[in-house]
Amino acid sequence: MDTQPMPLDALARQHPGGLDEFRITSASEIKQILRQLLDGAVPVNINGPDGTVLSTTLWTVDTLRGALSFSASADDPHLEQLVQQDEAVVVSYLDSVKLQFDATRLVLVHGRRQSALSCDFPEVVYRFQRRNTYRVRPLHRAAPVVRLDHPEQPRLSLALRVLDVSLGGCALFLPEDVPPVPAGASLPGCSVELDADTQFTATLRLQHLSSVPGEARGLRMGCEMLRLSPESERMLQRYIEQTQKRRRLLALD
Repeated sequence: MDTQPMPLDALARQHPGGLDEFRITSASEIKQILRQLLDGAVPVNINGPDGTVLSTTLWTVDTLRGALSFSASADDPHLEQLVQQDEAVVVSYLDSVKLQFDATRLVLVHGRRQSALSCDFPEVVYRFQRRNTYRVRPLHRAAPVVRLDHPEQPRLSLALRVLDVSLGGCALFLPEDVPPVPAGASLPGCSVELDADTQFTATLRLQHLSSVPGEARGLRMGCEMLRLSPESERMLQRYIEQTQKRRRLLALD
């Protein structure tokens, strides 16, 4: 995985709407992400502006003082270089999603048994995820649906079960007694209801129809998800991450 910081200026030029779709500014959401890095002892790379790189892990998250600290070895030659530069960019991954934030006011703290590299609590975290990857299947106890009007029979309202979902789209189950939807059809105003905290409206475009393995009597509708607002995309991202996490926990039981 690429552990170099994303070039934000170049990325902003590629996205006319700016970086809002990647930017997280909610203090509670940032704290949650940092806690995941901390609890999982997830490797992070601290990248200095001169190319210096320190590979380490997050050691503490102190929300009262507004500070983070990273594990450090006092004899690591990279430490002094980073501290002299005063700022760096932290890069890490959660479930293959790239995270990035600035580490400002770097200070090397020496303890009796352990040294640490301290910095200010980040005000912004950037999250980068390719749109069409990291597809998840909802958990069995969940019953997510997409509500929409049939494009060729407007009076026919449908509530189609979600088979799987990603940031780029979703697969829906179309029962055999429902008239088929033509490939390429645009489905505006779809109500996506994944759980109590993840509900939003989106336009879907039907990409393909295929059979469903097993005894299910119906078709799989592969749909592209279009024109999500930044808020909806963040909700969907959280849902995907939480579903991945719960599936891993269930696999351990």
